[in-house]
Amino acid sequence: MAEAKARSITPERIKARIQAGHMDTVAVRRHLHAHPELSFQEHATAAYIAERLEAMGIDVRRNIAGTGVIGVVNGAGPGRVVCLRGDIDALPILETNELPYRSTNPGVMHACGHDAHTAMVLAAGRILHELRQEWNGTVLLLFQPGEERIPGGAYLVLKEGALKDPAPQAIIGQHVTPELEVGKVGFHAGPFMASSDELYVTVKGKGGHAAMPEKLVDPIIIAAHLLIQLKDKFEAHRKDRPLVMGFGKVIADGATNVVPNEVQIAGTLRTFDEDLREELHTLLPQWAQEICSAYGGSCEFEVRKGYPVLVNDEALTLRMRTAAEEFLGKEHVVEMPRRMGSEDFAFYTQVLPGSFHRLGTGNPKKGPAKGLHTPDFNIAEEAMAIGAGVLVWGALAELGG
Repeated sequence: MAEAKARSITPERIKARIQAGHMDTVAVRRHLHAHPELSFQEHATAAYIAERLEAMGIDVRRNIAGTGVIGVVNGAGPGRVVCLRGDIDALPILETNELPYRSTNPGVMHACGHDAHTAMVLAAGRILHELRQEWNGTVLLLFQPGEERIPGGAYLVLKEGALKDPAPQAIIGQHVTPELEVGKVGFHAGPFMASSDELYVTVKGKGGHAAMPEKLVDPIIIAAHLLIQLKDKFEAHRKDRPLVMGFGKVIADGATNVVPNEVQIAGTLRTFDEDLREELHTLLPQWAQEICSAYGGSCEFEVRKGYPVLVNDEALTLRMRTAAEEFLGKEHVVEMPRRMGSEDFAFYTQVLPGSFHRLGTGNPKKGPAKGLHTPDFNIAEEAMAIGAGVLVWGALAELGG
């Protein structure tokens, strides 16, 4: 931060600007919360973001990975390039919150905080633009679509080369988390979030009248054996390594006296080891076929490859953590454990230094925090001032480094 400090940019100046615009940040978040759109359908969201950026005087690039937006903030002269990433899509969840800004799109909800992520990157962009004569380089404000849906908006952003002109030397992201109280931010260098793949299994047998089991190859019974035995094989292979395989959907579309010909099963696979991940992509279908064959049936097993392991660059994450400690005080910065959740931000960390941290949004005084991806999820909005500030100070640290 030597260069930024020499130009008199201080945490106090940033905090004052954040507080001056905080109600506007809240209004942005509430507008987005009230008008959520699903992955790769964020047309109105993208238009709103572009309008906000243009009103600030920030250059805008549209149609990034379909419905994304990039704002380009240039400093006083040439220098490093840093990208701040926010995600913009919502989830297919019916909101149960009774709020004046609750979702007006039934069955769609910002239940993962992407409304807040977007509002904070906009707030950070505003401040960086206002101070642009006091720093050198370029900050890209990436408003990425489709984080919640394979193949992931991050994958498409990279595939189409949207971050090549100019190419950032670092990318920074953050995610709200109710497990931390407002005022705290959490970092973890190295592997931070697991890979995620979708598993789709079709168990095939011979259906018919339930009163004539001797004529059946019952796919429901086979599916029951498959779920138990596949889990046993997986656990034996896991050997206490951080892996998860779980199934959350089973459809046997029969009736009380009708056994169907097949059963549909869907689940997830999570790992922290890319080599082991690839190995399981081969082993799981083999094991499943062996189990089904033993009971006279068969199966089709599709592994739909999702997001890789999110690996936070150690040097960049240390610098971001140091910047957060400068901005907030060391007592407000904590070490986060690894998480079995996944994030398509992981794609960025495969090709350039990336750092992804957690922003506390829980408020114990208002009762237990509601979990992510739940119909009553909400955040303590005062946390957005902290998140925006950490993004600004972290970007300046990278630009001045």
